[in-house]
Amino acid sequence: MSSRFLTPLRVERIDGKWMLTEPLSYYSLSLDRIITAPVGFWTDFASVPRIPIAYLLFGDVAHEPAVIHDYLYAIGWPSRKIADRVLREALESVGAPCWRRWAMWAAVRIGGWAAW
Repeated sequence: MSSRFLTPLRVERIDGKWMLTEPLSYYSLSLDRIITAPVGFWTDFASVPRIPIAYLLFGDVAHEPAVIHDYLYAIGWPSRKIADRVLREALESVGAPCWRRWAMWAAVRIGGWAAW
């Protein structure tokens, strides 16, 4: 089995944030387990600065991987390094190009400590 999302992303926007209205499940090959963000989980998707070029390249894309990554950070498991690896893996599973996967991974490695 390859890494893949098992359920569709279903959210509702409330006060500028997003809440899951159905669970989002993802099978991670690197963890060899299913990760499920539950109903009611809040996300801001990928936290991309509203700088025009950065937002054009990285904003409003790859919502499913961002939710799973946010969830792993929220529960503090497995480790920050592995959660960031799962993000890169999930980005690949939704077809994000290599340059975007590596740039988003590098961004969370550099700045994700504040959210961890």
